[in-house]
Amino acid sequence: MASIKEWDVKSFEEATASGVALVDFFAVWCGPCKMMMSVLEEAVAEFDESQVKVGKINIDECRELAVQYGIRTIPTFILFKDGQVADKLIGVQSRKALTNMIAGALE
Repeated sequence: MASIKEWDVKSFEEATASGVALVDFFAVWCGPCKMMMSVLEEAVAEFDESQVKVGKINIDECRELAVQYGIRTIPTFILFKDGQVADKLIGVQSRKALTNMIAGALE
């Protein structure tokens, strides 16, 4: 089962450089972000750690990443494949939407 880690800029860069990585851009004060935590946990539980890396980026602590990726609404989920943006979902999502996004990158 893939685990969810909180990343800083350096760990984000390392995690997204190769393979598949799902990044949840959030803020601690964001109600919808808190709601999505259990949905995200359920979605990534379907995948192995070797298939996908999963991390959370606090936009208040990593503003440069939020600006770089044009984060205007949170939560925003960006899926990276080998260092490139492969997919993006904005706002509250279903478990199925998240699992479909990850599965699509693994094909």
